[in-house]
Amino acid sequence: MSKTNDNLKSKYFRIEGWMSIILNSILFVLKYWAGVATGSLALIADAWHTLSDSVSSVVVLVGGSLSRKPADQDHPFGHGRIEHITAIIIGVMLAIIAFDFSVQAVVKFSTREATVFGFIAWIATITSIIVKEGMAQFAFFAARKTRSNILSADAWHHRTDALSSILILLGLFVGKYFWWTDAVLSFLVAIMIAYASYDILKKEIKSLMGEKPSDDLIHSIIGSAQETSSIPLNMHHIHLHTYGDHTELNCHIKLPSEMTLFEAHEVCTRIEKRLLEEYGYISTVHPEPL
Repeated sequence: MSKTNDNLKSKYFRIEGWMSIILNSILFVLKYWAGVATGSLALIADAWHTLSDSVSSVVVLVGGSLSRKPADQDHPFGHGRIEHITAIIIGVMLAIIAFDFSVQAVVKFSTREATVFGFIAWIATITSIIVKEGMAQFAFFAARKTRSNILSADAWHHRTDALSSILILLGLFVGKYFWWTDAVLSFLVAIMIAYASYDILKKEIKSLMGEKPSDDLIHSIIGSAQETSSIPLNMHHIHLHTYGDHTELNCHIKLPSEMTLFEAHEVCTRIEKRLLEEYGYISTVHPEPL
């Protein structure tokens, strides 16, 4: 990554992280107060979900800083995969929150405990929807600008909080008619949080374990490499290794056995330069005798 892009990424990490910590802490106090005042488990669950955003933003700041550390003797490919690990931590946090409030929702439903929502509940919920969706939009924007998995995961964390608040807002309309509204809303919020956790963990674990390049990408790489040479390259054994925003490519090619070492080196160098220019991959090309 260039120094300019690295500085841009650092800037967005700081802005999104501190904005999330401050606004989520304020929203937590507002929603928790509203939940306690009305006895609403759904609002209290939503408050803790909001507070978890503050914790995840601390993780964003720390993980974002560590992932930008340059390569060293122990980590020759850099520290980019810390982004994946950090996103997984956020996903696990969401899973724990979802499980806890699923259990509490079942308990509340079994005791047939009714909830009477007050005016403060309306204010807290509407405020939360507006603020959280605004934060999600900014985090998505920052993720697109920096291609960051951490910011994308944090954006979905904000989005699920906004959606859960919308569910609660709908429940406020019908809460006075059905005693089970709060318990059902709590369970639905938990399901939404669980789905966000699943979506984040599925993507990040897959990236950490390594993914097979798509057939289209392989064909594109082969075509780009072949354009650098007038002789057939027979490229094979193409492997991609992703380290955050840094990707290494290894491949083999077959060259005529009578070709000199210097000529083979020139062919490999041209391929490596082309793949770096076109895909941003740092490549290692291994020649084999045809």
